[in-house]
Amino acid sequence: MKLIVVTTPTFFVEEDQIITALFEEGLDILHLRKPETPAMYSERLLTLIPQKYHKHIVTHEHFYLQEEFGLMGIHLNRRNLVEPHDYSGHISCTCRTLDEIENKKHFYDYLFLSPVFDSVSRQRPAAFTVEELRQAEHSGLIDNKVMALGGVRLENLPLVRDLGFGGGVIMGDLWNKFNACTDRDYRGIIEYFKRLRKAVD
Repeated sequence: MKLIVVTTPTFFVEEDQIITALFEEGLDILHLRKPETPAMYSERLLTLIPQKYHKHIVTHEHFYLQEEFGLMGIHLNRRNLVEPHDYSGHISCTCRTLDEIENKKHFYDYLFLSPVFDSVSRQRPAAFTVEELRQAEHSGLIDNKVMALGGVRLENLPLVRDLGFGGGVIMGDLWNKFNACTDRDYRGIIEYFKRLRKAVD
């Protein structure tokens, strides 16, 4: 099962060091999500991350970054609904319903289904019951092309696997372990990531 990490929506000083350390500890894919931020900040962050990891990064904004930095691909969501007309590389997207998964599954490399659990960082309840997800897995709708997003944390990663998802998408559960305003030592967040990694291996 894949482990995917989505960045915080804002930039911070130690970010490139933490991302590099996460890749060194076995991060499968990083989603670079920085809504409504200037492209030059994403460019700067990417230049600080070793080039060998760029092929494991998917961008949610400024799609030209994919070609310029040799990134893995692009991700479509409510802010960016359509890929560039001449784009032919890796594409993933976020889906909010099981019907959307069914309709889009064959057109994308993988899909995020959200929110699977109650959100860690926002007041957003789960959109599906475990029974609905289990039925979707039995019908073949949830498989290794569908990644669980929303409220995914260390404690429910075994359930994510049991429900047949191809991976878990981590956001708040990881980044809440580091306070960008006060923390300078990021060993705690890396140690926590190792526990996440072990839970999906």
